Amino acid sequence: MARELMKGNEAIAEAAVRVGLQSYFGYPITPQTELLEYLSRRMPELGRTFVQAESEVASINMVYGAASTGVRCMTSSSSPGISLMMEGVSYIAASEIPMVFVNVMRGGPGLGNISPSQADYNQIVHGGGHGDYEIITLAPASVQEMVDHIVLAFDLAEKYNMVACVLSDGSIGQMMEPCELPEMRPLRKETEFAKWATRGKHSRADRNIVSSIYLNVADGERANYRMMNKWQEVKANEVRFKEYYLDDADIAIVGFGSTGRIALTAVRQARAEGIKVGLLRPITLNPYPEEALDQLAGRVKSVLVTEMNGGQMLRDVERIVRGRVPVEFYGRPGGVVPFPDEILGEIHRMAAGNLPLGGDPQVRWLQRMAKKN
Repeated sequence: MARELMKGNEAIAEAAVRVGLQSYFGYPITPQTELLEYLSRRMPELGRTFVQAESEVASINMVYGAASTGVRCMTSSSSPGISLMMEGVSYIAASEIPMVFVNVMRGGPGLGNISPSQADYNQIVHGGGHGDYEIITLAPASVQEMVDHIVLAFDLAEKYNMVACVLSDGSIGQMMEPCELPEMRPLRKETEFAKWATRGKHSRADRNIVSSIYLNVADGERANYRMMNKWQEVKANEVRFKEYYLDDADIAIVGFGSTGRIALTAVRQARAEGIKVGLLRPITLNPYPEEALDQLAGRVKSVLVTEMNGGQMLRDVERIVRGRVPVEFYGRPGGVVPFPDEILGEIHRMAAGNLPLGGDPQVRWLQRMAKKN
């Protein structure tokens, strides 16, 4: 199949169209807007639904309605826009219907800026909205993975009747790379919609009602148990990650998305210098590759976590490592993208030894950054 040179935001939009996206609702915000703009042309061409809503709050509730009918639907936004959607995401999760959204992260907190960031990790991986629910979260590191992950997100959302998120950032959304797109799939026929979908009183003998409210608390508890048990199934079957140069590594770097990609360049440079370092790049941030990291912590001498934030994934890594080896951190918050040389410098520092076991790696990082600035 021929490869096409595409921008990340446009590639993920076209891939969604090709795997059966029937309805899109969204609102423009940089650095995600090209995704919406692309679909504003492409969806009407195919006779499908595109709506630029009056706000992010409106768009997520439009998605809720469309998802309830069983069609493949999605929305997309960037950090502060996603924050506005979180109430609706919780409602959709509680209704146990499949839905996909894309978050092309930008600098924050607040309105922040339009530069790339990874500071929405906690918001997406650890809930976002209210209540006990989980979001299947995929972290692409290339334009090709933007394509692959949106296809996977739809499939997983529908397999488990859950919300799935492709958690990207401004770097990958804006960059252009060759990618291979999926074949065009036909839209679902009426007879192919899930039995739970509500299709109107004239479509079936039974009339389904989709709801997130449980006024009877016993019913609410049973629903929560059902969702929690389903999540255990997701954790058992859907963990994904990539490993690079870890077979003989003394130092393991953990980084996702853009930062994982940047760290891989630093790893290759360090390897050329004879330093035994490797990379674990989580693809599913939720469910997290805990077992892989747990095993890795049992055979390396130290771990370096790198992120474009102040240390959000760091806390998950510390929890899994459990103090068995030193954990260090290097982050760039507020929309700053690190260079490979910065991570290489951290590798040199760690390879020299004398690393503390215990203490707070975030505090040590802040102290080092204060000296640099």
